Amino acid sequence: MNSDAPEINDIAAAAERLKGHVARTPLLRARKLSHLTGAEIWLKLENLQFTGAFKERGALNKLSLLTDGEKQAGVIAASAGNHAQGVAYHARALGINAVIVMPTTTPDIKVRQTRELGAEVILFGEDFDEASAHAHQLEGERGLFFVHPFDDGDVIAGQGTVALEMIEDGPAFDAAIIPIGGGGLISGMARAFKSQTPATEVIGVQTALFPSMVNAVDGGARDIGGNTLAEGIAVREAGSLTRRMVKDLVDDIILVDERILERALSILMNEQKLLAEGAGAAGLAAILADPGRFAGKTVGLVICGGNIDARLLSMILMRDLARNGRLARLRVQLLDKPGQLVRVSSIIAENDGNVIDVGHHRTYSDLPAKMTCMDVTLDTQGQDHLDRIIQSLRDNGYPVEIAAY
Repeated sequence: MNSDAPEINDIAAAAERLKGHVARTPLLRARKLSHLTGAEIWLKLENLQFTGAFKERGALNKLSLLTDGEKQAGVIAASAGNHAQGVAYHARALGINAVIVMPTTTPDIKVRQTRELGAEVILFGEDFDEASAHAHQLEGERGLFFVHPFDDGDVIAGQGTVALEMIEDGPAFDAAIIPIGGGGLISGMARAFKSQTPATEVIGVQTALFPSMVNAVDGGARDIGGNTLAEGIAVREAGSLTRRMVKDLVDDIILVDERILERALSILMNEQKLLAEGAGAAGLAAILADPGRFAGKTVGLVICGGNIDARLLSMILMRDLARNGRLARLRVQLLDKPGQLVRVSSIIAENDGNVIDVGHHRTYSDLPAKMTCMDVTLDTQGQDHLDRIIQSLRDNGYPVEIAAY
């Protein structure tokens, strides 16, 4: 690995190598998000790269700098998905054999796509760190060249090209909010911003379940681990090179919880019509967590990836509908006699509610023997509409509870 921190000239050289091989992704002024948050938000759409994430920038820059002997030997990498696809895609284009070790928890879409790009995929370990340790073992056993996903100067330089494009294509940014896993993206981008536009505040964002870079910077001992939506930035140990660069160049790091990450992802889909993975929604989550801090400022966000499992996305969107009162499950108590189901349904219909599922429970209930209950799933116009339906049921003598989401 290259343990030297890249300078701005290294990032500029990387940009030249990447021309024609990596997309210069759009920088979009997000008017709806700006109206929602009070900040002027610009989105760098790295989810539109061929592999669906920014990672191929650093991967290609590193692969391009390998010697002929290293290319002939082949490469190995450890990744939760996006670095894997970047290495696999560009290794195949350069005629290099690639082996990728991925955690067993990696979403199936990323595993499948990596295999389709021609790499040998090995599933090992519960997280990136366990996968990385196994990759290093195979590196020695097979004589392969290890391509680190973040703690390498050449990889960092490649990731820094995202900021160069933002500076060239966009307005003067008051702040740039950048997701942090191991720290490669923010290290490269921070170097570019501080070199070219030093007034831009560079802010990192991590999931609260994996505050590895925050711990590395302030010496904290926050717990690390858990099931996070943002598995792409779920790294237990920050890089040694990246932590030095973050300490020198990054102004602040914000921690966001899972609920705000879910909300940010849902807003990007529903309001901005953009598909992001959990890590890709982290920048918006940071603004949602503290909108007053960014009100009136011009802020650049990196949608760093869009590779999300369809089932997980469906669940997140449905949960968001439930939180907003657009979808609800009510448990209604009623006398066990003919006509009660029809009456409850009629009350809901009279209030313009749409019943999409019904469950009727007689045996499995702790209610008195002459009572029963029904679970009704409703599609509504929002929380106010839902409240009216519930009140109408209660006014007609039906006790109602709303199920937790």
